[in-house]
Amino acid sequence: MSEILFLHLNPKPYTMSTPYLVFIVVSAVAILLFLVLKLKISAFISLLIASIYVGILSGMPLEGVINSIQNGMGGTLGFVATVVGLGAIFGQMLESSGGAVSLAHTLIKKFGEKRAPSAMVVAGFIVAIPVFFDVGFIILVPIIYAMARDTKKSLLFYGIPLLAGLAVTHSFIPPTPGPVAVAEIINVQLGWVILFGVILGFPVAVLAGPVWGRFISKRIMVHPPEETSDLITENSESDSLQPPPSFRLIAILIGIPLFLILLNTLSDVLISKQIIAKTTFTNIVSFLGHPFSALIIATLLAIYFLCIRRGMSKKTVLDLSTKALGPAGIIILITGAGGVFKEVLVDSGIGKILAESMAGSSLPPIFLAWMLAAIVRVTQGSATVAMITAAGIMAPLIQEMNLTDPHRALVVLAIASGATLLSHVNDSGFWLVGKYLRMNEKQTLQSWTVMESIIAVGGLVTTMIAALFV
Repeated sequence: MSEILFLHLNPKPYTMSTPYLVFIVVSAVAILLFLVLKLKISAFISLLIASIYVGILSGMPLEGVINSIQNGMGGTLGFVATVVGLGAIFGQMLESSGGAVSLAHTLIKKFGEKRAPSAMVVAGFIVAIPVFFDVGFIILVPIIYAMARDTKKSLLFYGIPLLAGLAVTHSFIPPTPGPVAVAEIINVQLGWVILFGVILGFPVAVLAGPVWGRFISKRIMVHPPEETSDLITENSESDSLQPPPSFRLIAILIGIPLFLILLNTLSDVLISKQIIAKTTFTNIVSFLGHPFSALIIATLLAIYFLCIRRGMSKKTVLDLSTKALGPAGIIILITGAGGVFKEVLVDSGIGKILAESMAGSSLPPIFLAWMLAAIVRVTQGSATVAMITAAGIMAPLIQEMNLTDPHRALVVLAIASGATLLSHVNDSGFWLVGKYLRMNEKQTLQSWTVMESIIAVGGLVTTMIAALFV
């Protein structure tokens, strides 16, 4: 009787008007932002509360809401937790061995002093594939200090290119957590995201990095700290008793999982188009190219070549692996809550009805995805929360639109681009960059915030252009 009364007071979505369904989604996002910004409640808990709110207002039975939470969490984390966990351990081995510093030094030597900003954007672009953004920046910032001292140039001349490379890869290219989570929520192969992320992301990184860095460094002179400054981190190369691993080894280790995943994607495309037949060989390629297998292989190789072979004890390797999973766990839980949000939108029927109402709209899904992520990003600061929220809203819409994998991959990049827009005082990255590059708030807004916005707008433009050809 109580359930009948509940359903009477909360009719099913198909009896509701589209404006009311839009109100449910918009108000859910508003509640999410209120909980995160005003009440300072964890994004993980806030996403769950917003999901329950959507389920109840859309007329789902209470038991159905609970089932959606369970299914959304389990269905999302089955993939994301494994990929993010393995990626975090792989990145930790690269960081602790000095591999990131070695890579940056080698690139600077190859490019030469005059093209050092280009070397830094390439270094950031590569290092951020296995290493979290903030970790990669802190590891490499002593190199920025040293180059600025030698050349008497502003820290921004080298810092902005490094930050652009790190930021673009962190947002665009798996196995970094953001694109992995979004790809899983909207159901797209990682190979397509990697392919388009590299092709579209690098030109954006060059524009936001060396090009913008040269411009802004002439207007803001920021001096590096003295060599004794405590800002030079314990991760610098001089602290390592062992010489750092070679550039070639680091490049191979980072390239292995990307190559295997892309090979698997290529194999699937050729089979689907009946260019090649499905055989035992293609099954092996599919197995090795699955993100699970590819990252397990890369992680084991990193543990052996970067740690065991260089004299690191097994206990130290275990401790490093455990340390890596700490920050990964936060991202995993937030991603799972984003999966819950998506599941509730699907199970309640809201996603389907909104998709049908948008079918005749002239608003492209890529622009809509970018705009949703941008609004959440600017409002509450976290790029991860912005990505997850936008992906949860877009997932049922994309499902109804029957987009191909390449188009879905472009939607992933659009969401990633929107989630980069206008980093300001509510973003921890804003304060991290300001501190390490020795800038005040105004200077950080003029340099870092504009750089992030160039990435956001550049990403939107490149994805929309690419959509015309796929």
